Amino acid sequence: MSSDASRAEAKPRRSSWFRPPKKESPDGSMSLGDHLREIRYRVTISALALVLAAIGCAFFYQPLVLFIMEPYNVARADVKAANPEANLQLANTGVTGPFTLGVVILIVCGLIITIPVWLYQIWAFVAPGLLAKEKKYVLYFMAAGIPLFLAGCAMGYWVWPKGIAVMLSFTPQDLGIMNYQDMAEFVTLELKIILIFGASFLLPVIVVALNLLNVVRGHQLKKWRKGVFFGSFVLAAVATPSTDPFTMLCMAVPMTLLFYLSEMVCRGLDKRKGIVAAEEEQFNIDVDDGK
Repeated sequence: MSSDASRAEAKPRRSSWFRPPKKESPDGSMSLGDHLREIRYRVTISALALVLAAIGCAFFYQPLVLFIMEPYNVARADVKAANPEANLQLANTGVTGPFTLGVVILIVCGLIITIPVWLYQIWAFVAPGLLAKEKKYVLYFMAAGIPLFLAGCAMGYWVWPKGIAVMLSFTPQDLGIMNYQDMAEFVTLELKIILIFGASFLLPVIVVALNLLNVVRGHQLKKWRKGVFFGSFVLAAVATPSTDPFTMLCMAVPMTLLFYLSEMVCRGLDKRKGIVAAEEEQFNIDVDDGK
């Protein structure tokens, strides 16, 4: 009887993919196999949530498409107001084009809806290995980073129609030229713009994290202002796929302001740690005597 029971316990359950591994060690430590099984469990839960969310989004496919195409419709109206003869068209190309577009839209919407699920799964996997102070810092960064990222995405969605209108305005007039845009390419470009804006708004979180890791100091950031100002415009010009100046400015200006904000936060943190004066003496070099 005991051997049968042990074999039954050793036999993996069919539902093991949906169960986190048990921590048998008193101190909560886990073997490599247990870590791999926990990763499998976390990924399975996240993937299942994504599939269910994507299926749910399918019932609202038409409103989602209208929301995604709203920037193009706004830009087209602006171009038509300036040039009534402009011929602007969006179209799906190929037999599989509409299906591919639908899959991309549903997956992206599913990822957005399930952000709390997969963020929690990542946190639940990482948190046991962190100290109490490290957990506090991670929660602070998440509390600041998520709103900043969402604000950047909202900025990208708001700016995108202006960028489209600027680019479409270069279409030659009175020559019968039709501006033909593939819908899948447009959606991909729109997602890039939104994600790039969202990532650029995370600059303060990255700078403050480097300050807490003693990589940079507040007074060093003050010396880098001109370089960051120039670099923000260069990065915005390279990172924005639309290449129009309006979109570039709408990314570069907030990045510069956010850098100034992060500099103030870093200087405040340095002041609290009482290391500002010591650091300034270390980096202030007298050219005359070399000290």
